Amino acid sequence: MTRSLRLSSALLLACVIAPVHAVAPEDIRKAECAVWQRELDFARSVAEHDAVAFAEHLHPDAAFGVSGKPTRGREAITREWAGLIDGTALVLRWYPAVVTLGGDGRTAYSSGPALYEDPKTGAMRLGRFGSVWQRGDDGVWRVLFDDGIPPQPADAAAVQRFRDGEGDACPAA
Repeated sequence: MTRSLRLSSALLLACVIAPVHAVAPEDIRKAECAVWQRELDFARSVAEHDAVAFAEHLHPDAAFGVSGKPTRGREAITREWAGLIDGTALVLRWYPAVVTLGGDGRTAYSSGPALYEDPKTGAMRLGRFGSVWQRGDDGVWRVLFDDGIPPQPADAAAVQRFRDGEGDACPAA
């Protein structure tokens, strides 16, 4: 094999195994902020008791509660969350603290604090959520996986820290 043929073969092989979806740094920040905003909108759908908007944030084949026995599918998750969405079972608020885009440019992870309030007693608990988002062929980000850590009782100072952390601005912007 000649030197130029070996070099051409090596370049061809590098092109074949190189990442197809390399994402430029400015596009990473843009996508992370899009997921950040989508996470805020998702939380707002619960705060505003909007089951339709909630469902629109879910991938059709989403899985929630993935560290245990997951609930699978948009309809099943929306049914399971009905008491959270309407606020009768629990008042749930959350916001992203971290959003990270995956190397494929179509997958992202978001995580942050979650505040749980018992509507009957007013008792407050704090936990954390973690969600995996996937950008569909239509360009819309939807939750594919969601889970969290069990919430712990929260005193007034912890609740205030949660509230102080709320904001709409993506830090990558």
